[in-house]
Amino acid sequence: MLDEKKDGFRKALREINNLPTLPGIVSKLTKMAEDPDTTTEQMGKVISKDHILAAKLLKLVNSAFYGFPQRISSLDSAIILLGFNVIKSLIISASIFEFMEEQDVELWEHSLGCAVVCSVLAKRLGVSDPEEVSTAGLIHDIGKVAIKMELPKENEMIGQLVTERQISRYEAEQEVLGLQHAEVGGWLAKSWNLPGKLVEPISCHHDPRLAKNEQLASAIVHFSDIVIRGLGYGHADDIWVPPLSQRAWRLLDISPEDLDQVLDEIEEKLWDVKGFSLEIQANTDGAVTS
Repeated sequence: MLDEKKDGFRKALREINNLPTLPGIVSKLTKMAEDPDTTTEQMGKVISKDHILAAKLLKLVNSAFYGFPQRISSLDSAIILLGFNVIKSLIISASIFEFMEEQDVELWEHSLGCAVVCSVLAKRLGVSDPEEVSTAGLIHDIGKVAIKMELPKENEMIGQLVTERQISRYEAEQEVLGLQHAEVGGWLAKSWNLPGKLVEPISCHHDPRLAKNEQLASAIVHFSDIVIRGLGYGHADDIWVPPLSQRAWRLLDISPEDLDQVLDEIEEKLWDVKGFSLEIQANTDGAVTS
């Protein structure tokens, strides 16, 4: 009976219908991104037709966790700097995170903080596409939103377990649902046709040993999640810091001296994003151009 119930949860979460649908532009951009003949200018023109989305995208690109030294005022520049995959992911982020902020401000702040740490670590470790890792950090907990929207009663039970038994949300999810938010986030990322470079860090952020192709990126998101929780940034009632994977720690190969420097840089960037919020409707300053 319990197994049947858990199968029902799994089915409901695989067939999510309460999250906002992604704009049709995403599937169009996906096809464009797969075409080697697509130019930056062509992609910019498609995005610029949706003025609100373009404004949201530029606000995200100019946020402190990407840390570009100069303001990016054109979509062409954003696409050149970040690449097609990150732009596609940010369009998805822009589409869902305003909604997410309304649902759970603490979770949004935690996600934003995790993206900051991912950005700092990825750049320090010389990852070829640090912005992609940062984007994975930004959407690593999207499975929590899915659980909250699709299974509100069970989500409440999970919250009660966390408070009453003083266990992590991850453990409570496993007990109530027989699965946890990282797995659900992986399903969502796949359903949105995100690249494996984003899917694996999302689905494996609590256990990077499960990653087959993106072990370093998964280790960075895993460690960033732990760091940002340790700093007490946007965790609401889930106060428990997840255990650190020894394999992830070895992969990162960070010395105590490096860690001190990393933490200093993270705290400085967190200060920069402290007031940042996804209120990016029509109040984005600067021109939106393609």
